[in-house]
Amino acid sequence: MATNLAFAGKTVLITGGTGSFGRTLARRLLKEDACKKIIIFSRDEWKQWEMEQSDPIFYHRAGDVSKIRYFLGDVRDLNRLIRAFNDVDVVVHAAALKQVPAAEYNPTEFIKTNVIGAMNIIDAAINCGVQKVIALSTDKAVNPVNLYGATKLCSDKLFSAGNVYVGSKRDTKFSVVRYGNVFGSRGSLIPFWQKLIAENAPALPITDLRMTRFWITLDQAVDFVLNCSILMQGGEIFVPKIPSMKIVDLANVIAPNLPHKVVGIRPGEKLHELMIGQEDARHSLEFDKYYMIVPEVFSQDPKRLKEFLAGRKGNPLPENFAYTSDTNTQWLTPTELSGFLADTHK
Repeated sequence: MATNLAFAGKTVLITGGTGSFGRTLARRLLKEDACKKIIIFSRDEWKQWEMEQSDPIFYHRAGDVSKIRYFLGDVRDLNRLIRAFNDVDVVVHAAALKQVPAAEYNPTEFIKTNVIGAMNIIDAAINCGVQKVIALSTDKAVNPVNLYGATKLCSDKLFSAGNVYVGSKRDTKFSVVRYGNVFGSRGSLIPFWQKLIAENAPALPITDLRMTRFWITLDQAVDFVLNCSILMQGGEIFVPKIPSMKIVDLANVIAPNLPHKVVGIRPGEKLHELMIGQEDARHSLEFDKYYMIVPEVFSQDPKRLKEFLAGRKGNPLPENFAYTSDTNTQWLTPTELSGFLADTHK
C-alpha cells in the first residue's frame, strides 16, 4: 500500500504520539513525505523533548518549515483537545493507560483516560470537523476479565456509536483497529526479559507454560492502520490476521540456555488472547488479510449493510467461530521469532 494515499495533503494528529506506535507512525509519514503536517499530542513534556532529540527527523525549531509540531495536553481535557484539533484532518488515537495490574489498583484513573478520554476525542473531532478518527484497541477488550480490557471495550463501543452521534450535518468518521502484542513496544515483555538477561538473572519468569499470544511488529501495526484509514467507512473494528506463538517458545529464542521460573498468572491476565469472540463473529466478515467486525445496526439491515460495505466483499465467519491465540492457524516458528527479534533491533 502506498502510504501517501492515506494521508496525502492531510494534517495528522497522533494522541499518545510519544509512545512506540506514535513514533513509528510519525517517522513513516515524515520519511515518505506522506502528509502535510504531523502533530504529536501527549501530556509529558519530557517525553516530547526526548522524542525531538532522538532523531533529526523529529526535530522542530520555532519558525522553521518542518512538518512536525508538539502539543502538550491530556485527552481528559476536552477544551485542550478542541484547541489541538483545529484544522486537523485525521486523528490517530493511540493514547491510553495500558498496564493491566495498575488498572486493578487505579480503576478511576483508567476510566478517566480510556473512557472519558474517548468521549472527549469524539466530541472534539465532531466539533472541529475532523474527517477521520482511527482509534487503537486491544485484544483485552474482547470478553474482558480485567479493568483495562473493560475500559477499552467501552472505548470501542463509544467510537463505533460516534458515527451515529455525528448526525447528518457532519462528515466525521470513526473506526477502530484491534491487534495483539507488539514486538519490542515500551513496557512489553521482550524489553523486560532483555533487561533481566543484561542483569544476569538466573531464570526468566514465565506466568504459565501454556500461555499463547498474538504478535505483530510496530511496522506491521503501522501498515495496518494506514490500510484501514483508506478502507474505513465508519463504525468498523478491523482485526489483522497475525500469527500466534507460545510464550515459552519466545523465552527459548531470547535466552536458550536460561531456565524458566513459573510465577503464575497476574491479576486480570488471560491464558490465551481473544480478538473476536463468538458473539461478534456473527456480524463479522473475513477478508484476505484481516477480519472486520460490522456494527450490528448495519448487519441487521441488508440495504444499509450493502451501502456500508461499499463494494468490500468479505465472507461470513463459520458458526461458533472465535479468533483466539491458541486456536489460530498461523504460528511463528523459532526461526521466524528470531527474525522478528532482529527486526525490532534495527
